[in-house]
Amino acid sequence: MPGKSSIEWTNATWNPVTGCTKVSRGCDNCYAATLARRRLSHLYVRSLPVVDTPENREDPFAVRVWPERLTQPASWRDPRMIFVNSMSDMFHSDIPEDYVRQVFEVMLEVSHHTYQVLTKRPGRAKRFFSRNPDLLGEDTKLPPHIWLGTSVEDQAAVFRVQQLRDVPAHVRFLSCEPLLGPLDLDLEQIHWVIVGGESGAGHRPMEEAWVEEIRDECLRSGVPFFFKQWGGYTPKAGGRELADRTWDEFPELVAV
Repeated sequence: MPGKSSIEWTNATWNPVTGCTKVSRGCDNCYAATLARRRLSHLYVRSLPVVDTPENREDPFAVRVWPERLTQPASWRDPRMIFVNSMSDMFHSDIPEDYVRQVFEVMLEVSHHTYQVLTKRPGRAKRFFSRNPDLLGEDTKLPPHIWLGTSVEDQAAVFRVQQLRDVPAHVRFLSCEPLLGPLDLDLEQIHWVIVGGESGAGHRPMEEAWVEEIRDECLRSGVPFFFKQWGGYTPKAGGRELADRTWDEFPELVAV
C-alpha cells in the first residue's frame, strides 16, 4: 500500500511538505529530523527549500514543499486515515499560505479519506482559517473528515489546547507524545487524546502516573483515549499495554 504507515493511530502518511524547526522540549529528539538527516538526505536535497539559503540547501530537514505530491490522496482508491505531514508541520511560518490552501483544497476535494493534521502551531492555524473562511463549510467549520490536532508534551505546552479550541474543526485532538511530565488538561471541546512515550537513543522516561492521570480525565470527560507506546530505545520496546489492556479508542466522527 503506497504511503502505508506503521504509526498505530493512522493508516498512511502524506507529506506534501517536509522539514521543520524546533519550538519546545518535545522537539528535542525529533524522529522526523533524525530520519531526514540519517536516511533520506538524498531525497530531500533534490528540491530547494522554501527559504532558499546556502544553509538550507545543506540541511535535509529545512522546510520544503513538494507540489508533485499533492495528487497522492486521489490515487489512493481505498478510504484510509491519513496523517498529513508526518515529516513537517502544516502551519510552519516558512510554508507559503497559498500552498497551505492547496493542501486543504485537496483534502476537501478528495473526501473519501480522513485526514489527521497535527501541529505545534495551532495559533497560526486559527489565523489561517480566519483569513480563508471559504475553506470552511456552511457551519463555518472544517468537515468532519479533516481533523485538527496539537502536540502537548508537558505543562508548558498546555496553552496550545486553548488555541486549538479556537480552530474551527469538528474533530480536535491532542497528541501527548512524547509525554515529558504530568499534565493538567481541560478536555472541553477536545474529541480525542493520544499518549505515548519517547523512543530513540536519547529517549526520556515517561511515568505511569502521568499516563493514568490523562486516561482518567478522558474517562471522566467521555473523550476517546489512545495509548500508543511506552517508548524506549525503539518505539515498540516497552509495549502498548496500560493496566493490562490496550487502549485503541477513536472519535465517533470517522469517515473511514
